[in-house]
Amino acid sequence: MFKLTSLNLNGIRAATSKGLADWVQAKAPDCMCVQELKAQASDIAGRFENLAGLQGYFHCAEKKGYSGVGIYTRHDPSEVITGFDGGEFDAEGRCIELRFDTLTAKRSILSVYFPSGSSSEERQEAKFRFLEAFYPYLTRLCGTRELILCGDVNIAHQAIDLKNWKSNQKNSGFLPEERAWMSRALAEGGLVDVYRQLHPEATADSYTWWSNRGQAWANNVGWRIDYHLATPAWARTARRVEIEKTVRFSDHAPLSITYDFVL
Repeated sequence: MFKLTSLNLNGIRAATSKGLADWVQAKAPDCMCVQELKAQASDIAGRFENLAGLQGYFHCAEKKGYSGVGIYTRHDPSEVITGFDGGEFDAEGRCIELRFDTLTAKRSILSVYFPSGSSSEERQEAKFRFLEAFYPYLTRLCGTRELILCGDVNIAHQAIDLKNWKSNQKNSGFLPEERAWMSRALAEGGLVDVYRQLHPEATADSYTWWSNRGQAWANNVGWRIDYHLATPAWARTARRVEIEKTVRFSDHAPLSITYDFVL
């Protein structure tokens, strides 16, 4: 069995100060994808390369205190690939891929942090550029290897994926264009939304992010914007899912799925 966790940290220093390492030690994932490091390589060195026995690999943003992604793993990757576009979004530290290739199998785990467009029209346009650029990259990967993408996608796909869907139809994260991107990735792109495969029903237990405004957490006014997106063969091996809500390391909850395979 292989336990894979995804978590937007909203700052690796802040999350670790809240007991992240102890939680990882207790939950014992085989691999953990993290997003929004808000740290540079110099901040990570000597402090965060290892977490509860897991070795970390990172892709940091050029801008200090911004974005960045990483993957902690028990298994040595055959290759580490940082970035995907060689430009705007690589500078923001949006994507890292670990490959676990053997003579008989090509496998990848990706940690990806999709841009948020909620702060301004400019950032929403950047989000649309990211979606346009990332889609062909992702689908090419799907055509050549088994993969699981873990990450903060910053998109709630369906009405059942957020509490107040009616009032959010014109807001970033639930725009028709964003939802259409997700539908296309699932229908044509060769990917499976693993959580929805295991739990197709509508439930308030599915949310993974809560705004810091108002009483969103207290009232469970949440969004499901963190995902495991997998190629079908890997998705079929998913056995159980857990969204951790008994501890809070950030405004996101850890999303863990256990798969019936080994690297």
